[in-house]
Amino acid sequence: MQTFFTDEQMEDPGIARANEILRACVHCGMCTATCPSYQVLGDELDSPRGRIYLIKDMLEAGRPADERTVTHIDRCLSCLACMTTCPSGVHYMHLVDHARVHIEKTYRRPFMDRWLRRVLAWVIPHPARFRLVLRAAKLGRPFKALMPDRRLRAMLDMAPDRLPKPSPGDRPQVFAVPDRKKRVALMTGCAQQVLDTDINAATVRLLTRLGVEVVVPEGMGCCGALTHHMGREADAHASAAANIRAFMAEARGQGLDAIVINASGCGTTVKDYGHMFRDGPLAEDAAAVSALAKDITEFLTDLGIPEGDIGMRVAYHAACSLQHGQKVTAAPKDLLRRAGFEVVEPVDSHLCCGSAGTYNLMQPEISAELKARKVTTLEARAPEVIAAGNIGCMVQIGSGTEVPVVHTVELLDWALGGPKPSKLGG
Repeated sequence: MQTFFTDEQMEDPGIARANEILRACVHCGMCTATCPSYQVLGDELDSPRGRIYLIKDMLEAGRPADERTVTHIDRCLSCLACMTTCPSGVHYMHLVDHARVHIEKTYRRPFMDRWLRRVLAWVIPHPARFRLVLRAAKLGRPFKALMPDRRLRAMLDMAPDRLPKPSPGDRPQVFAVPDRKKRVALMTGCAQQVLDTDINAATVRLLTRLGVEVVVPEGMGCCGALTHHMGREADAHASAAANIRAFMAEARGQGLDAIVINASGCGTTVKDYGHMFRDGPLAEDAAAVSALAKDITEFLTDLGIPEGDIGMRVAYHAACSLQHGQKVTAAPKDLLRRAGFEVVEPVDSHLCCGSAGTYNLMQPEISAELKARKVTTLEARAPEVIAAGNIGCMVQIGSGTEVPVVHTVELLDWALGGPKPSKLGG
């Protein structure tokens, strides 16, 4: 794609990166075949190719974002299926992230949009606040019909009936083991430790049984993904910088063999810290953290696990952030098979379930259509359980099916000596 940025514009590292990405695009349109929003809406501007044209026009002109551009960018799930499909290697993630920062800086959204986005950014990355708001939402559910905005109604619907108590295992500490083979830091997440404490607990049990010392670092918090995808660059970078310092304190102290992440949405962002901080004083440390970051299934594959013999039929849901964002595709399925599970996959496994961070709250109609499609394809495989590697996907799919939805690591922990997952009646 030909671009026409001025020399002055190219002095901005963000514009220089956007120019590099835009020039890689050859207009082939292969991305439209795997774009979930395009499949639902059928509008070229709701495809990656269409959004690339909108972003190019906006950035080249150096103009503020307009309502039309914002509407179509907001409808992007950032599922990154287009990056898996693209034969030219267009790094759509960095382009759309830059566009969102530009939108946040130059476009004044309607009041309700501004308020909702500010509330989500203030609440979800902070477990204590998130827990309090979810409890309040449960109390407010009987009054849902009175809510004037469909997004508020969607938020009430997503609030779980029950919340687990805060887990002491998510606090900063070290889970020591005798005859230590490896030492890792565990990212405990923000929303995940509120919605499902079983995932981190299963991760710690499994790793320590395999001889891995696990540390939950002091000062670690939200990975920054939620605010990053809102274009709230300062908030996202503040969260990321805190994590970089926390992880590097451990790496420079007793050392780390890996940073283990069991929420793939977080993993995709942490692995991108090196790019986020490439031009600043944290560049070297950020790159080191990105290099250490591994999805739990990547780490277990490298470590090796014993064989199991649980003969349960598992439908594996490939989270977009894992299969497209991190290119981790075979490891979860191979591990489940080694643990003795029968693994099946739905048709169109590359398509998003519609969760996508806060997308199911901000774009509830599109999200609901994608959820219905995903649940139908998963249930068609007649599974006894559905496994996924991302808490957002688990909540989204679980709200549309009676089939239990658990994290892959919970099943592996069970098969290799841990307790049966509570969602399976354990």
